[in-house]
Amino acid sequence: MAKLTRKQKEAYAKIEKDKLYSIEEASALVKEITKTKFDASIDLAVRLGVDPRKANQMVRGVVTLPHGTGKDVKVLALVTPDKEAEAKEAGADFVGLDEYLDKIKGGWTDVDVIITMPSVMGKLGPLGRVLGPRGLMPNPKTGTVTMDVAKAVSDVKAGKIDFKVDKSGIVHAAIGKASFSADKIAGNAQELLDTLNKLKPAAAKGIYMKSIYMSSTMSPSLQLDPKAV
Repeated sequence: MAKLTRKQKEAYAKIEKDKLYSIEEASALVKEITKTKFDASIDLAVRLGVDPRKANQMVRGVVTLPHGTGKDVKVLALVTPDKEAEAKEAGADFVGLDEYLDKIKGGWTDVDVIITMPSVMGKLGPLGRVLGPRGLMPNPKTGTVTMDVAKAVSDVKAGKIDFKVDKSGIVHAAIGKASFSADKIAGNAQELLDTLNKLKPAAAKGIYMKSIYMSSTMSPSLQLDPKAV
């Protein structure tokens, strides 16, 4: 096992063993134990009592974090010419269609979110092998395939994120940055957890939120009290 650095030892010393933290306590403490020289991301990992292999227990959705993500999200709007001005005014970083489809075919994926229209999805199908593994394929369920392109772009820029339970039953999501105040981290965390609660599948039995962990990039994780949520 690798030896802990001085900063890591200091971080672990501030964590009470076996304690289940409230959202407010964890949000304050995660800032204290984050010692990176860059503005680290704050992440939540929520283990749900669902079986993702069953369609009626799949948990997937979107949430607009009240305090944003702290990240400059790069948006590509793949739209027809009549929607280009709308997308640009809403703040899309890249706007167009065929030229960007050709770039993606060549391996270009230097964006965080792709927003498109229903009529364009047919052209995106063949690019699934490139976009799918990177989580970039637009989906109507996450609001990234829509005729209201301006709203979709604005929502993403304002802090809208999508999430999906993985095959282990865990939802991972970045909810902010270490530079955020503890109140903002807590507010974003609560919004995500509230949204997950609303999405509880009727077929899921027993305890729904089994465990919740908050951490920052390279920091130890803090276990939250699911009952308090």
